[in-house]
Amino acid sequence: MFHHHAIHAAARQLAAVAALLLLAFAGMASAQDGRPVPASADNAVTADPSGWLQTSTPSGRIDIDNPFFASLGSNGRSCDSCHRQAEGWTISAAEVRERFRQSNGTDPIFALVDGAVSPLADVSSVYARRIAYAMLLKRGVLRIGMPMPAHAEFRLTAVDDPYGYASARELSLFRRPLPATNLIWDTAVMWDGRETFAPFKPPMDAGIDIGDIDASLASQARDAILGHEQAGSVPDAAVIDRIVEFESHLFTAQSIDRQAGRLNDDGGMGGASILGQQRFWVGINDTFDNDPTGEPFDPRAMRLFDSWNDPRASLSRDPRDRARAAIARGEQLFNHMPIDISGVAGLNDVTGVPVIHGSCSSCHNAPNIGNHSVALPVNIGIADASRRTPDLPLYTLTRYSTGEVVRTTDPGLAMLTGKWADIGKFKGPILRGLAARAPYFHNGSAATLMDVVDFYDSRFNIGMSAGQKSDLVAFLSAL
Repeated sequence: MFHHHAIHAAARQLAAVAALLLLAFAGMASAQDGRPVPASADNAVTADPSGWLQTSTPSGRIDIDNPFFASLGSNGRSCDSCHRQAEGWTISAAEVRERFRQSNGTDPIFALVDGAVSPLADVSSVYARRIAYAMLLKRGVLRIGMPMPAHAEFRLTAVDDPYGYASARELSLFRRPLPATNLIWDTAVMWDGRETFAPFKPPMDAGIDIGDIDASLASQARDAILGHEQAGSVPDAAVIDRIVEFESHLFTAQSIDRQAGRLNDDGGMGGASILGQQRFWVGINDTFDNDPTGEPFDPRAMRLFDSWNDPRASLSRDPRDRARAAIARGEQLFNHMPIDISGVAGLNDVTGVPVIHGSCSSCHNAPNIGNHSVALPVNIGIADASRRTPDLPLYTLTRYSTGEVVRTTDPGLAMLTGKWADIGKFKGPILRGLAARAPYFHNGSAATLMDVVDFYDSRFNIGMSAGQKSDLVAFLSAL
């Protein structure tokens, strides 16, 4: 178990690493327009659409000799095929399209097993491959094939699959690969939690059962190698241990914003070096009083840019000051902007409160991390039939006991539990390093962070102004 003194000891060790990394960052040059850019090709820093992304490791570098980067199956893939450092340790649709262009669709990521819209798709020509891998190219999603759960409270009564493959034997569920970084703060492994070895519940001593996390990540790695990489046998335990050790010590966050500059300047707390020191335990700052320390929920879950919250900066002639002011305003919106949360399965029904008066931090409550500090699968409507686009399959589910009907593009957690109440539920991911990993949501349905903000504004009838949306996107891009 990790106790408070162990957490503090780990923080001291990471602080030493942070100091080394900060020294490396001190050697940064400036572009002709004055914006900071990395002065060297350090493999811990990569460019992204908003600036530069930093990954912190105990050694200060990425160990490319780890089996994470080795092909362990039969199709040429490695963990790195779907978990790219420069894309926030997942994939971006733009980078996948570039791989297709360079390889004519023969890069290992383009595998029929899960990269195509159907395992029976025609891939005999470049044109055919472009059609077969259309969802991967457009949304950065893989096809997860899952059978209808045994003894479910519902049955599959209709399938509308544009690719002609899905059935009760195997539903086609299109999902984004989750980032293989910042994993020590995960409270559920995979979008539906299916690789969670044991529930990560708040222990009385406010510690983390690292054994449960490691076992879950080991299970995920084994299944990924057998499934996504199509290995013929279970990998050696020592190989799995090395992969888990590697990914468990990755901390990733935006370090430089193109407009605001270094995100750890002038009291800012951006970047992976500082992130690696973040205090955390399962249940910390939980919205529903599950913090084992007894501390009440604080909506100020994000406190990275408090020092930039100066109203005078908005009037500055310096564009960097104005950019920092926008980020700080966005953080305040994230923490305090009122949201009337209603119709969310996993929240309103569980609490018995029809309308929860909250904010973004009500669900993204882990301090400076952004996921929920206990497992909280919820249905915010991403998989609803009303949001279905023609490229997604649509499934009609009928409840045995009442005859109720739900149409969804992905039953989510219900595919594991078989429970009617779990249809459409997914976990909320960790929010650090967002700028590098578009598109967003479990099915890649939001192409940009502005699309994400627009969804929430519409879904919960928030009524945000254009300026508020812009500020919130600036903040999310700086994470």
